[in-house]
Amino acid sequence: MHAPHREVVSRRAYQALVHVLPPLADVRLSGGGVLVQGEPSRLRWIGDGWLADVRRALSPDVEHPQVAVARRMSPGARKALTQASIGWVDETGAAEIAIGTLVVSKSGRPKVQRPSTWNRSALAVAEALLCGTNATVAHTERATGLSTGSCTNALRFFTEKGLLVADAPRGRKSARRIADFDLFLDSYAATVEKVDPPSVVTVGVIWRDPASGLTKVGQQWDALGRAWACTGTLAASVLAPHLTSVGTTDVYVDVDTVAGLEAVAAEVRLQPIEGGSLNLRPFPTVTSRLLSRERQKLRVAPWPRVYADLRLIGVRGEEAAEHLREVMHAR
Repeated sequence: MHAPHREVVSRRAYQALVHVLPPLADVRLSGGGVLVQGEPSRLRWIGDGWLADVRRALSPDVEHPQVAVARRMSPGARKALTQASIGWVDETGAAEIAIGTLVVSKSGRPKVQRPSTWNRSALAVAEALLCGTNATVAHTERATGLSTGSCTNALRFFTEKGLLVADAPRGRKSARRIADFDLFLDSYAATVEKVDPPSVVTVGVIWRDPASGLTKVGQQWDALGRAWACTGTLAASVLAPHLTSVGTTDVYVDVDTVAGLEAVAAEVRLQPIEGGSLNLRPFPTVTSRLLSRERQKLRVAPWPRVYADLRLIGVRGEEAAEHLREVMHAR
């Protein structure tokens, strides 16, 4: 049984719905709810629109919406809502809804978004905090190798956003801590989604077992003093097994250019090839490199970065990402 629930439709959700409906559609607010063609409809804003947001909206202790609205519905979120027979709308103009006799299906036009306040240093400090580093300048300096100024600015930024809090302004209880771990992780991962994708070089490999194949290549890079770490589905298969197959292997290496990536491939006798199954990318932050750890003979990127990367590769990736979150929370 769903608990009785009466909520006021947010202006943002209402405007997104109006945007996707035909001009002659009769849509209006009524008593804190919304009427579409005279039909009452439970409309709810669920946030960014990731699979995790949908799962919260569909928890058994709340009344489920008839139409979920978000900033941009991910493939995993769309699938989950469709399976639950719930319509959805997002701010790109995409929608799949059926209200009475009104049926709307639109693909939308995603906008290119760039974070206005997060920067590369903030991402690096966030990764360190999510991995358990204390929220002090000294501790984040040691974990990230960033300057005092960069760490100070990042911690101040997170505090101003309400992501970090302190129990007291001064004294023993003045140390900052993460206010809400899930909110911090979601904010970090959403920012990773918005930044320009790093350079990538795809190479051809014929590995039957990606873990074993990358282990052998990694040993060659280790001998050359080359830092590397896997992310994506292969890293998730080590940290929190969920998917039955790995597919494409994604690896970070310590270079910054396409030419550098090609040189790193050449070091281990691999050649760039379109449609290959091994993707080489530069480390996105200093923390992604410094906090990588060896697990089952593989170098694995920090789990928050793996989580963020998984969310970018479709429905299977999102499902693996949420499984990873659950496993890491349980530890």
